[in-house]
Amino acid sequence: MKKIVFMMALLINIAAIAQVKDSTATFKKRVLENTEVDVLLSYYNQDGVHSAVNGGIGSEKLSDIASNIVVAVPLNDDDVLTFDVGISAYTSASSSNINPYDDSGASGASSPTPWQASSGASRSDQLASASVNYSHNSDDRNDIWNADVSFSNEYDYTSIGFGGGFTKLFNEKNTEVSVKANAYLDQWRPIYPIELREYAQYGASFQNTGYFSGVPVFEQNGARSQAYLPAAFEPYEKTNRNSYSASISVSQILTKKIQLSVFMDVLQQEGLLGTPYQRVYFTDKANYYVGQAQYIPVYNTSENKGVYQLADDKERLPSTHFKIPIGARLNFYINEYVVARTYYRYYQDNWGIQAHTASIELPIKISSSFTAYPMFRYYTQTASDYFAPYEKHISTEKYYTSDYDLSKFTSNQYGLGFTYTDIFTRAKIFVLGLKSIDLRLNHYTRSDGLSANIGSLGFKFLLE
Repeated sequence: MKKIVFMMALLINIAAIAQVKDSTATFKKRVLENTEVDVLLSYYNQDGVHSAVNGGIGSEKLSDIASNIVVAVPLNDDDVLTFDVGISAYTSASSSNINPYDDSGASGASSPTPWQASSGASRSDQLASASVNYSHNSDDRNDIWNADVSFSNEYDYTSIGFGGGFTKLFNEKNTEVSVKANAYLDQWRPIYPIELREYAQYGASFQNTGYFSGVPVFEQNGARSQAYLPAAFEPYEKTNRNSYSASISVSQILTKKIQLSVFMDVLQQEGLLGTPYQRVYFTDKANYYVGQAQYIPVYNTSENKGVYQLADDKERLPSTHFKIPIGARLNFYINEYVVARTYYRYYQDNWGIQAHTASIELPIKISSSFTAYPMFRYYTQTASDYFAPYEKHISTEKYYTSDYDLSKFTSNQYGLGFTYTDIFTRAKIFVLGLKSIDLRLNHYTRSDGLSANIGSLGFKFLLE
């Protein structure tokens, strides 16, 4: 009888232990409780006077409208699948001048100029993108694995990407170490400036055949000429661009009020790294123009209303690019109303560029639902070894670009954001509960004359 009682007691204890384990598994906190839907809308516009398409001068007017939908779906307690789909549409005075002549052709164009947008097809384009990310968390939430794939496409460019990472939390989750790696296998469909395209197709006789047939070409002094010959131009042999990156970051909670994280990335690019439609003009070559010859003396000013200079060549850059950014973030809890988020990054590459970035953001809690985010960002960089302004390159150089993104400059960005949060999701749109609204406005200025305005509006919903 005692043995029976003992065995019954043992079975009851085992069942109790199993029930505790099952209860722990059943009530384990999910990584993501509900499906989340993020909707982001953004608007960007800029202007400047150093268009790379026009060889370093001309209008840089551009406007872009973009939208993204991000859906994060909990597959179970530990796994989350995230879908991100986006589309953007832009119009650009700069890219419109890949072909600066209107739709009627070179012979019908009365006012080609780098200071105004052309009405041709290259003035606008659309970019579509999609990515999928899968993440898995261990039972103790100290190990996180993730993998992702992505795809994007526009008129002349397609990109396929994939990657993954691992995050480890320890020291009671006060320390976090993350490593990740990505690869992007991209393919250009090169579009060259119209005069170089015609030269590639018809050779030296292109002024008498095709698009430029019967179109007068002028020398610097305004006299007609048949001598224009962009002999330096050759179409690219390879049209792929592969990018590889690896990164490591370490985050540490130092005190109750201070968190520090440091990171380092290593990036390598190979293939076609120049932009096929960006012109270059040589100082040791004669200049040739199409349009109204009276505007040649004021060509590089906005007074030029009707003449365009024919390119000597397209941009040429090395087929490899190695980059190393190293940085740190320091977040400091000031009080229950204000947190300081600071950031610094040092960048160096093998094209001769060194850069420093510093920023600060101060989330200010206005109420239990509203937070304001004033921010400031400063950036400075040296010029690439391959950069020179309009008509400063010489034809004997191996590599050359007049893209001011590779020039020496400093920039400042000022911004203000507002976030509304409702943790109870009281506002409803069908089956979606509104969790937060985020509005951000930024103004950007650069020492080379470029300025831009950026606005974004985001909504986060919970699927209930």
